[in-house]
Amino acid sequence: MLSEILLNEDVAFFPGTLAIRSLVFPSETNTSYVEMIPQKPLSLKAFTLCMRVATELSGRREIILFAYRTRDYDELNVWRELDGRLSFYLSGDPVFFQVPGLGALQTHLCVTWDSSSGAAALFIDGRKSLTKIYKKGHTIRAGGSVLLGQDPDNYLGGFDAKQSFVGEISEVNLWDYVLPDTAVQCMMTAKMSGGNVLDWETVEFRPNGAVVEINVNL
Repeated sequence: MLSEILLNEDVAFFPGTLAIRSLVFPSETNTSYVEMIPQKPLSLKAFTLCMRVATELSGRREIILFAYRTRDYDELNVWRELDGRLSFYLSGDPVFFQVPGLGALQTHLCVTWDSSSGAAALFIDGRKSLTKIYKKGHTIRAGGSVLLGQDPDNYLGGFDAKQSFVGEISEVNLWDYVLPDTAVQCMMTAKMSGGNVLDWETVEFRPNGAVVEINVNL
């Protein structure tokens, strides 16, 4: 009903509207990134990492989607590869997934991994990939930095513009355990509490370069 709509300077706000932060990376650079400050050290034997992402980059172009690096190792990196596959790397060779490609329409992407079994999987818009066995017994080490927008080849440096992220990214949340499949799928239609390692609603951003933070009404 119109009586339930709040009007303010010709903008209509509906009860229950939720505004979230979103980061726009407008152009290809080797200088634009956002450092995220975690709530706890990233010493992980399991994780669920989720985000919303949209990009118009196409062709044979690597795109870094998430980077966590210590001084000596890429501890947790998520990529779109040259051939369009998605992958993640835990201090060495990656695990690849042939899934629908990223595009200008927002994709809800989640990555899960459990050291005890090595079980690794992706979720694209709530649909789960096959499970692969990867890095059983491995531990992700604490003491690094989390970056969006660039892949650091050394600690907070060594950026390559041809690997940079161009597009929009939001709702980056990280948990130190594997969420149930149903919980990941519910993120498509219901608001969940943020991650216990990275919580998008409260995490501190340290931006650098030409990154624009906007508010988006859901």
